[in-house]
Amino acid sequence: MKNTFLLCIEGFLISFPLPIIVALTLNTLKGKRTAKVLQTIFTAPHFISLVVMVGMLQLFFGRYGLVNNIAENLGWERYSYFLESAAFRPLYILSSNWQDFGWSAIIYIAALSNADPQQHEAAILDGASRWQRVIHVDLPAIMPMVSVMLIMSIGGLMGVGYEKALLMQSDGNLAVSELIATYVYKKGLTGVPDQAYATAIGLFNSVINVILLIIANTTSKKFSENSL
Repeated sequence: MKNTFLLCIEGFLISFPLPIIVALTLNTLKGKRTAKVLQTIFTAPHFISLVVMVGMLQLFFGRYGLVNNIAENLGWERYSYFLESAAFRPLYILSSNWQDFGWSAIIYIAALSNADPQQHEAAILDGASRWQRVIHVDLPAIMPMVSVMLIMSIGGLMGVGYEKALLMQSDGNLAVSELIATYVYKKGLTGVPDQAYATAIGLFNSVINVILLIIANTTSKKFSENSL
């Protein structure tokens, strides 16, 4: 539970605000063609399968991968990223965000279409800078969507899948890479299966997610007008 909680919290602190920042940045670009090209580049990694993604990580960060080859040429020692516990969470979180932030930004880019052009024109006439227009016009326009996505993100906070963690798991990083999902998989489908026990753990994890969802929804409804 500790590994799952830490991985989800650290990932959430990056994965939730990043698409919002990207959407606001793309929306402020003067060249719409450039914005579309960048959006396509940011979205493309989403369609890479998890197996291919972990293979790419091995090519770049493996014992004899690109990063270690460069480090050796610079006179540094090779570092076993997949065998060191300290490297598991950064690799997992950064690769997940690289793969998903562009796809998640699409929702906010669509929500930005609700921004009133007349407010932008009025702000320009009042001498507002581009940054001020983002803060006072664009951001309020997507706040209802931000609230809903925040509630849904918190509700699924502990719902990290087992596939990627299992592919990145090794004897060296097992102390931090053993998550609830991987534990349920191993208990329920490998060795001598104990499906009743695995089901109970999975149900317990789902109950935690439901509780987090209720808390997030209640808090949002109390402090704002947006809730599920």
